[in-house]
Amino acid sequence: MNDSSWGAPQGAGYRSTPEMGAPPAGPAYDVHAAQQTRSMPIVPDVPDAGRDADDRDDRNGDAARVSGPLFRDEKPQEPMSTPLPPPPQKKRAGRDLRAAIGVGVGLGALVVGSLFIVKAVFVGVVVLAVVVGLWELTSRLKERKGINAPLVPLAVGGAAMVVAGYVRESEGAWVAMALTALAVLVWRMTEPPEGYLKDVTAGVFAVFYVPFLATFVAMMLTADDGAWRVLTFLLLTVVSDTGAYAVGWRFGTHKLAPRISPGKTREGLFGAVGFAMVAGALCMEFLIDGGTWWQGLLIGLAVAASATLGDLGESMIKRDLGIKDMGTLLPGHGGIMDRLDSLLPSAPVVWLLLVLFVGSG
Repeated sequence: MNDSSWGAPQGAGYRSTPEMGAPPAGPAYDVHAAQQTRSMPIVPDVPDAGRDADDRDDRNGDAARVSGPLFRDEKPQEPMSTPLPPPPQKKRAGRDLRAAIGVGVGLGALVVGSLFIVKAVFVGVVVLAVVVGLWELTSRLKERKGINAPLVPLAVGGAAMVVAGYVRESEGAWVAMALTALAVLVWRMTEPPEGYLKDVTAGVFAVFYVPFLATFVAMMLTADDGAWRVLTFLLLTVVSDTGAYAVGWRFGTHKLAPRISPGKTREGLFGAVGFAMVAGALCMEFLIDGGTWWQGLLIGLAVAASATLGDLGESMIKRDLGIKDMGTLLPGHGGIMDRLDSLLPSAPVVWLLLVLFVGSG
């Protein structure tokens, strides 16, 4: 480090006198050496600013401090700006909404048209949905678990159960169910005994899960205002699902059952309850003979609960099977069973409450 950086000593630059004698030897007072040293920068005479800078240099002796700003009013160099984080992306729906809406509108037109034109045609629509649903369920069981639930007795018996429920109501439905379960046991005997127990168990489960629950829709249709009862049942279930989807997608943060269905939230459940209760009050007040708005509130609450449990139940089945959808028949929706999951368990609930509130006629 250069000695000049420490500042000039006291008396530097004076002339020697005889009285004082020659200046003492040393590098600081060697004239030849002084000529070789670098001259100090001349600092403008600004009050306090120059003195403060020199004081800092004298204390530290750091060349980097000398090269820094000498005036207080000098602004330090601004740091480089950091890139802004990317804007949060909007939530996207998990399915093709255009296809889902188009298919939903088409199915709704088919159901409502058959419901109010000829009741027998609507019963045929229910039978078709039951048979396709059984085919999807048994196909996935065979593909993923190796379970061979016999489809033929299931399909024939399931169709018979729906028709029996429409013609003979609950008595016919129970008899048809028992005969269908017996047919499953006998049909499976024509094959080797290995896996017999799991095959017939799955078959009996399929009998109860799909056609038996669907017979309550046919039984609702037998009343004088049966078409309006079925429409109320359909509207409440669809509105419950729509409310759960809309509120959960927009506000959902707390998971309802993360181990079963990670996409469902508590906020979505509240949306389902609110939407279904409002729809129930309106339907009972304006569509059902003898119904009142408070009965609709209770029916809407019950449908929101049953639809959610039904959705979770099928999610449990699909998680066990390791699949996302039961089928691919309906674009944007999956399979028929993916649309029946909330309808099937809600059918007996609506049928029973309507019978209690306004009777079976």
